[in-house]
Amino acid sequence: MFLRIAHLSQYAYSQPVSFAPHALYLRPRETSRQRLHNFTLEISPSARCVATTDPLDNALDWAYFAPEASAAKLEFRTELMVETLDSNPFDFFLKPSAFNFPFPYSEGERAALAPCLAPRPDTPTAELRHWLGARLPQPPGETVAFLTALNTAVHQSLSYSRREEEGIQAAGQTLARGGGSCRDYAVLLIELCRSLGLAARFVSGYLYEPSAPGSGQAMAPTLHAWTEVFLPGGGWRGLDSTRGIFCDDAFVPLAHAAIAESINPIQGAFVGPAGVTSKLTTRLSIARL
Repeated sequence: MFLRIAHLSQYAYSQPVSFAPHALYLRPRETSRQRLHNFTLEISPSARCVATTDPLDNALDWAYFAPEASAAKLEFRTELMVETLDSNPFDFFLKPSAFNFPFPYSEGERAALAPCLAPRPDTPTAELRHWLGARLPQPPGETVAFLTALNTAVHQSLSYSRREEEGIQAAGQTLARGGGSCRDYAVLLIELCRSLGLAARFVSGYLYEPSAPGSGQAMAPTLHAWTEVFLPGGGWRGLDSTRGIFCDDAFVPLAHAAIAESINPIQGAFVGPAGVTSKLTTRLSIARL
C-alpha cells in the first residue's frame, strides 16, 4: 500500500526565543516491510539538518539553529510517500522451539535482546502477573494464539482516552486508572510481555484508518504508538493493544526503542525570558494512493 503523509508541528511562543539543537524522529526507516520513496523536511526558522541514525538504527535527523536566530514560532513540516508491504501480519514462520509459549531465546538472542527483556524499574511485576492470571486463567499454549489472547486482554480491559499532556503512564498507573492513551496501552503490553520473558519494545509512527463502508467520513489521522514482540524465526512483530490487533500495512513505523520516552518524534529545548509559554498545534494528513 502506498501512503502519502503530510505532517506539520508548530510551536508558538509568547515571546521570541532561541533554539537548542533538536532531534527529529520523523523519517520512516526502510526495512523489508517498508520502503520510503520520498521525504522532505522543512524547518522554520531555517536550520541546518543532518541525517543520521541512532544506536538502534532508527532514522534520526538533527536540526541545528544559528545561535543568534530567534523567533516566536517554530515549525517542522514533513511530506513523504511510503510503501508498506506487511499486508498479512501473520506471514511468518516460527522456529520449532518457539511454536509454544513459554519458549527460550538462544544465548545470542538474549544478549541482543537484553534491553527489551528487562522490566522498567517502576513496573510492579507481581501485580501484572496477578492481573494477567485473573484475565487469562487458562492461556493458549501456542505462541501466536497466546499473544493474540494477551493483546485482546489488554484491549478489552482498558478504556481509551486521548491525553494531551506529556509523558507516559507507568504500567501500574494504567492498571490503576483502567485506561490511558495509545502510548500507555503500548507500555502496559510491553511490561506484561517482559514480565513473562518475552522481548518487547515501543514503536512510534503513523496509522492510516480509512472511513468505514457507508460512514462517508474518514477518521482523523494521528500519530500512534504500539508494541513489537520478538519471535524467533518471525522477527519483530507488531501488536496494537489499543485496537486489539496485529499490525499490518496500515501502520507506518517511525522509530523503536526499549525505552519509550527516548523516541519522542520531536525533542529539543528553547531559551527565552522567564515566564515564556508555548503552544503546540499539529496538522496531519494521510492518504492512500
